[in-house]
Amino acid sequence: MAFAQAANLAEKVLPHEQQPITENISNYSADDYGDHSQLMKALTWQGKYSVKVVDTPKPKIIDDTDVIIKVTGSTICGSDLHLYHGVIPEMQKGDILGHEFCGIVESTGAKATKYKPGDRVVASFQIACGECYYCRKKLSSVCEKTNSSALAAKLYGRRTAGMFGYSHFTGGFAGGQSEWVRVPFGDVNLLKLPDNVPDEKGLYLSDVVCTSWNAVVDTGVEEGDTVAIWGAGPVGQMAAEFSFVNGAKRVILIDGGSGSWRLDFVKKRLPKLETINFTDLPKGESVMSQLKKMCDNRGPDVGIECAAGEYAQGWQHYFETLLGLETDTSELLNEIITSVRAFGRCGITGVYAGYCNHFNIGSLMQTGVRLIGNGQAPVHKYWDHLLELIQADKIKPLHMVTHRFDVADMEKVYNLFDKRQQGIQKVFIQTRHSAPPAPGAPELTRL
Repeated sequence: MAFAQAANLAEKVLPHEQQPITENISNYSADDYGDHSQLMKALTWQGKYSVKVVDTPKPKIIDDTDVIIKVTGSTICGSDLHLYHGVIPEMQKGDILGHEFCGIVESTGAKATKYKPGDRVVASFQIACGECYYCRKKLSSVCEKTNSSALAAKLYGRRTAGMFGYSHFTGGFAGGQSEWVRVPFGDVNLLKLPDNVPDEKGLYLSDVVCTSWNAVVDTGVEEGDTVAIWGAGPVGQMAAEFSFVNGAKRVILIDGGSGSWRLDFVKKRLPKLETINFTDLPKGESVMSQLKKMCDNRGPDVGIECAAGEYAQGWQHYFETLLGLETDTSELLNEIITSVRAFGRCGITGVYAGYCNHFNIGSLMQTGVRLIGNGQAPVHKYWDHLLELIQADKIKPLHMVTHRFDVADMEKVYNLFDKRQQGIQKVFIQTRHSAPPAPGAPELTRL
């Protein structure tokens, strides 16, 4: 119902200055834009809890700023599960999934001059034009030209950038869980990978490394802070590591249920880390009460949400989301707001699609807590710096990479990832174009 209300509003004619901007952008998932002379394997969305690897025409250049890349590595993001669960609107059967990928340049449009065939590159998960107001400020996640969805513009009051493999709500662009991808505005949305950064490290500059870094620096983690992080998946793990990099004195990671094993997994890589398993709390205790006890009865300085608003904890929110009365639950938001100290900072990095009910705005206002929407991280703002840190071995993406799979097995991989299969944290997906595993990276597992 929440999305339906926004859709009804969006059906009305928008003011001229708010009309969807579509110049220079083609619909990359349209059938006529494929090269039918050569097929590729790609993972497609078939409906709720249903994905399928298909053989489909490889992409070809349409716009003169396009770059075609042979995919050498992709992965699954926690936000892909929101598509898998059917909670993101405007998915269409047959959409190619995947917004994190790297590869080798195969061909370029006439006006794409920065890269040449054979260059190793990683793509930003968001698609930026490089010319609009926000792109000039390196805020690529809200590019004004690459997402023509009227629903998104109306729901959020402004545009988001187009995104690879993430529904027609974000432009309908074919994604990178495939063997080839067409990258619009290739000069803007690709970053060259040096020889000393293998795909298994460079790939994650596409999203998770930049997203985790943005969560920490945008929320304002400072020297000496105590930081609590909700969610021990790949983003939460890297946010914990980056909090220490940015001077945090203490980092407390929170998870539980089927994700409990992740707490031990991350702690082995970050021995200074403290953890809370919410499924093992003593009777009468809560995450909030535990954090208060651990932090001088005040709470941490910073709370960062790396879980998402999809997962209801109580029956009330379960039924409200089921009936369409809200798109996201406010339970974790309320827990974070009431857990941090007065005048603390709370960053929201887990995906929230639309509306939530029963939000504790009183706690926010009365106690001076800052709530910061970290948004879809502006990858272009950070990736040069983060690439340098990877080269210097100051940040370690391989700490979160546990498995290597083949693109042909993606249907099974999605099922395992959705179940939080013990031991599977972040994965690397190979294709026919991939190099052998780099030193220190996982070997191939076939399913």
